[in-house]
Amino acid sequence: MNYAACKISEAEWQVMKVLWEKSPLTATQIIGCLKSETQWNPKTIHTLITRLVKKEALGVNKEASLFQYYPLVSKEDCMLEETKSFLHKVYDGSIHLLVANFVKNERLSPQEIENLRKLLDEKTD
Repeated sequence: MNYAACKISEAEWQVMKVLWEKSPLTATQIIGCLKSETQWNPKTIHTLITRLVKKEALGVNKEASLFQYYPLVSKEDCMLEETKSFLHKVYDGSIHLLVANFVKNERLSPQEIENLRKLLDEKTD
């Protein structure tokens, strides 16, 4: 996997979400999807698409009459890379500090606590 492709900005992430949900799409279709969620003009979205192609996060089918874009990286891979980057940047790579901070400062429902216990139990098996 191309890890550089997962080093994407928050704005680029919005474009990727559209294409992870449905692809391939033309630039016009991507713009249409983002129009209701953002105040970005079409030129801005074209710039984001171009950046994502350069980063090899998006592929482009140039054989169609209109270019069609599709993801080259999965959402799961990008989420994992974002998580690792955040963990390293904010918690010096310590998952313990992240979880401890989260558990101490967040209101968790009994169901969420049970789900966390199950995850930890599965990890120790």
